[in-house]
Amino acid sequence: MLNIHNLSVSFQGEYLFEDISFRLGNGDRIGLIGKNGAGKSTMLKILSRDMEPDTGQIATDKSLTIGFLRQDIDFVIGRTVLEEAYEAFSEIKALELKMDEINFQLAERTDYESEGYHQIMVDLNDVQHQYEILGGYNYQGTTERILQGLGFKREDFNKQTDTFSGGWRMRIELAKLLLQDNDVLLLDEPTNHLDIESIIWLEGFLKGYSGAVVIVSHDKMFLDNVTNRTIEISLGRIYDYNKPYSQYLVLRKEIQTQQLATQKNQEKQIQQTEKLIEKFRAKASKASMAQSLIKKLDRIDRVEVDEDDNSVMTLNFPVSVVPGKVVVEGHKVSKSYDDLTVLSAVDLMIERDTKTAFVGQNGQGKSTLAKIIVGELSFDGDLKLGHNVQIGYFAQNQAEYLDGSKTVLDTMIDAANESNRSKVRDILGAFLFRGDEVEKYVRVLSGGERNRLALAKLMLQPFNVLVMDEPTNHLDIKSKTVLKEALKRFAGTLILVSHDRDFLQGLTTTVLEFKDRKLKEYLGDIDFYLEERNVENLREVEKREVVKATPKQTNKQSYEDQKKLKSLKNKLSNIESKINQFEKEIKADDLKLATNYDETAADPKFFDAYQGKKDKLEQLMIDWEAVQEELDTIEAL
Repeated sequence: MLNIHNLSVSFQGEYLFEDISFRLGNGDRIGLIGKNGAGKSTMLKILSRDMEPDTGQIATDKSLTIGFLRQDIDFVIGRTVLEEAYEAFSEIKALELKMDEINFQLAERTDYESEGYHQIMVDLNDVQHQYEILGGYNYQGTTERILQGLGFKREDFNKQTDTFSGGWRMRIELAKLLLQDNDVLLLDEPTNHLDIESIIWLEGFLKGYSGAVVIVSHDKMFLDNVTNRTIEISLGRIYDYNKPYSQYLVLRKEIQTQQLATQKNQEKQIQQTEKLIEKFRAKASKASMAQSLIKKLDRIDRVEVDEDDNSVMTLNFPVSVVPGKVVVEGHKVSKSYDDLTVLSAVDLMIERDTKTAFVGQNGQGKSTLAKIIVGELSFDGDLKLGHNVQIGYFAQNQAEYLDGSKTVLDTMIDAANESNRSKVRDILGAFLFRGDEVEKYVRVLSGGERNRLALAKLMLQPFNVLVMDEPTNHLDIKSKTVLKEALKRFAGTLILVSHDRDFLQGLTTTVLEFKDRKLKEYLGDIDFYLEERNVENLREVEKREVVKATPKQTNKQSYEDQKKLKSLKNKLSNIESKINQFEKEIKADDLKLATNYDETAADPKFFDAYQGKKDKLEQLMIDWEAVQEELDTIEAL
């Protein structure tokens, strides 16, 4: 389908990649991975013919069609969502115009028996047949289905595209691309502007895609769920394996281990041969044998171990001062944009040292509430920050605020103060801007490099509450891992807006879902939230919800009861977590006793510790019952 042979691309005398070759075939769903700046987006531009390589060839079938989801899009103002999506069907739209012209001619003419009239009827039949073959009679239904899959509602279809945010316009562009049914689909960060539900829908669509798909993404779970092949660009080379991302990592590690073992064995053989050469050189009678061994040594194909680019940023978020117990408290917070209400009388309480995820479809108010908390937006209602609260804020479009005409170093120096200006170069080094790289202009940085610079700027201010809106967009997988671990270690309060399931897993302890201008709290991480959302769709739960909807149940609880309820739920969640931990430890001890009793029982401290865990577990079960009973009492009011 698509053959790439000896491709090379260089910038300012340095190769991004050199003499690389691979092939795309039907059914290939390739995850194109690599660190920021490795050349992933450049590769997509070359495959789409937006850019020419320095050397190499790309061989394709003449009839091959390629669709490319670019990061920068430009819509025609004045079209509705449906009209813009229908632009995917240029051939069908052209045939519709042709049929309209023919039908107009037929309506005007009265010479029904003439040869000209007969020819028009033949032309109409041909056009209608071609229209049917291209799917003209069902493209509108297909368009609506894909738009709804990507999160649009029917009432959105006839709205002007320019009334939507950049993220939603990117969804329209993605819908157009999926509707075109190209032979090759090139997707550059397709999940950046999608909520979790839309990502799951897109996964299902791409799994059934018959052509070849090449995806640049830093969403590990998305890559694992969709791809069947991984190509990594690293240090100018590519590594190509028929495995999804996580399996590829394991396989590549095994191959490197084998290479290392083979290389060690080869080195031993080489050293032994070199010793023999030195020994035989000293004797005239053995000179010919020495020469033979030298030629043998020259013919050896030296084993090389695949190199890894293991450079990662160093990241720690220090807490400035300890704030009060409640860091954010809101009551009846509302926000409207003209006639559009995104938040309606929501209550919010975030306590010190908690980690909370904001999730939900785009446009439901996640970023809006984040901006209200940091003081960037006006609103109706009451919201106050706690004692000693100092907020650090990473905006979704943080990188866009960077001045492209400044260098990396100047950007940091201008944001620094007298106390930390001397640390600017050290901070930049920790974020992988080293040596001459600090003199790069911001305009030439990749999306991931800009995000790293924006994170580096964040380190120049003190904070104890960190609000982050989609911080992982454009970050490579290694940088995302570093950021996630740093946020896990962060001893302050975290509020995180994200659609990245893998990033959220195990990171937050509370999920706030934004839906229909309201908030709903889930006491657990993103996996717990998704499980709960699936359960809610079952008919049995719907029936239970109908029973709950009695006049007594629909009476709103007092604000104080809501706070008490939240505190009890947090307490219950902590107890359940401890119960799970002790149950695991006791199970592990039981296994030790079952498999190696003599050695385990010989430890004098073992049984005391074993019984201590059982006693604590029993007490936790008693505590759980007491809290659950109190919780049931308040919820019944």
